[in-house]
Amino acid sequence: MPTHYSGTTEETLALNTYIKLTRAVNTIEARVAHQGAAGNLTPSQFGVLEALMHLGPLCPGELSAKLLKSTGNITLVLDNLEKRGLIQRERTVEDRRMIRVSLTEAGKALIERIFPDQVKAITAAFCSLSAEEQSLLGELCRKLGKTESVNTLPE
Repeated sequence: MPTHYSGTTEETLALNTYIKLTRAVNTIEARVAHQGAAGNLTPSQFGVLEALMHLGPLCPGELSAKLLKSTGNITLVLDNLEKRGLIQRERTVEDRRMIRVSLTEAGKALIERIFPDQVKAITAAFCSLSAEEQSLLGELCRKLGKTESVNTLPE
């Protein structure tokens, strides 16, 4: 459903594009979640485990930046993962103010078990796009993500 806002052509195009992008993301997330590959992990919890699996120990700020989540949200996610015995937090020897988050053996075993199914679910969610279309979409999303915020709005 397009926007019902009656603005300029530029505004209407931007709003309609935003609506389509948001709906596409929500649909893909729902399809992937429906596959149940991530089990009873939230997307943020899965993201933390996946980042630690591929990148090794990270500090909470690095996880926050990687997952585009607030530091407060990451703290809650880490608290819940730690309660489940999937991650551990340790102060670094070099700088006791720094905390490193790493996978426990249980966390490593879980993410290594569920990650391949998550990859399959994501791959299936994109099957309606050709390889070329997926590449183009990736390039466009990267361009949107790297665009700096404009302080002035079009007049």
